[in-house]
Amino acid sequence: MNQPNILIISDDAEFPRIVLSRWQSERVLPAFTVMSSDLWNGTGNTNYEIAIVGPIRGGRLGPVLKSLDSPARPTLCIAEDGAMLQTMRDQHPRVTALQQLEGWLDSLVLIANETIKRVEATARARKAEQAALASNRYAVLGRYMLDVRHNINNALTSVLGNAELLLLEPKAFSEQVRDQLETIHTMSLRIHETLQRFSSMDSEMQFAEKESHGETGSASQTAGAGN
Repeated sequence: MNQPNILIISDDAEFPRIVLSRWQSERVLPAFTVMSSDLWNGTGNTNYEIAIVGPIRGGRLGPVLKSLDSPARPTLCIAEDGAMLQTMRDQHPRVTALQQLEGWLDSLVLIANETIKRVEATARARKAEQAALASNRYAVLGRYMLDVRHNINNALTSVLGNAELLLLEPKAFSEQVRDQLETIHTMSLRIHETLQRFSSMDSEMQFAEKESHGETGSASQTAGAGN
């Protein structure tokens, strides 16, 4: 993942300033998008990994937190007192609420950094899973092609043989038909070459697999002897 982006929503202009100032001492400095609750439209078009919500004018905090509710993009919210903290936990269980007590700024940065790491790890795991699924699809397709290549070869041999037999009687057909037969013959040869490459790849893969198993077995025996 590239430089993470943190969205800060607050109606208190001082809140983003002190958060950004505290973050300057961290090893990794994210990019920040700062806006008030008036500017936040809740459409989700803003690019960010996590959101931090500071003081919001009365009545707007609930809608803001609701619009940010997403399992993929966590939200951290600062509560001014214990009652507000409990309300947020009851009404917005996915929001990580943090009361504005002594040391809250350090705790906020620590939690945010750990959250970013978790988001990055989840994204990497998702990409790896997608890559594995794609590889599996290609592997299934490859195995299918290897399984059916014999049937294709048999059919191709018939097409190629009949085309060659017909081309042995050039006077039996018009020039246009002969051109079409030559095209069939040429394309059949190209398909045959492609199938030959599949067979060659299959042999190389089997040889590589045997070599790999042999090396693994030798390494195991060496390790056993060493013990």
